[in-house]
Amino acid sequence: MDEIPNTRPSLLLRIRDPQDERSWREFLDIYEPLVYRLARRKGFQDADARELTQEVFLAVASAIDRWDPDPSRGSFRGWLFKIARNLMINLLARQRRHPQGTGSTDIKHLLEQQAAPSGEDSALFDREYKREAFRWAAGQIRGQFRRTTWDAFWLTGVEGREVKEVAQTLEITVGAVYIARSRVMARLRQTVAGLEGA
Repeated sequence: MDEIPNTRPSLLLRIRDPQDERSWREFLDIYEPLVYRLARRKGFQDADARELTQEVFLAVASAIDRWDPDPSRGSFRGWLFKIARNLMINLLARQRRHPQGTGSTDIKHLLEQQAAPSGEDSALFDREYKREAFRWAAGQIRGQFRRTTWDAFWLTGVEGREVKEVAQTLEITVGAVYIARSRVMARLRQTVAGLEGA
């Protein structure tokens, strides 16, 4: 799961229909936490980050028909990042015109730093997307495995515990831990690839 996959084109086509609640729920399950965490990492307070997140998805809903899936024009995540970034700047500008006492100069400093998108911001957005895609895929497949299989994967693959220690804890062989981890990882990759339409 080292590669950051692209957003599944079929999902992007389905969310063009505002009545397709299932597709919108799937889309929001993936991207809503991503935009919220990006805003929080950029210094927004909880309420402002939630407001920004709502504004981003309202903007996406109104503009998704105009988004061009041509890869030469950039990825969907890049487009979404630009929307989020622009709305962050707009929110900061509104707050500057109508200041609220926060006791902090962090927000003012953030506004001054928003002149152009940086590679670091884009990389942060991609990392957050990757985490959210993993979280979503793990939630989708969790019920497909016995508890021991899932625990063997989670303890070694996510928590980074030693295989031998996990084998002893779960009372299974070291080989069984490797097999469990491999099975879950394969299903995770398959699920993420399905999410991305690969």
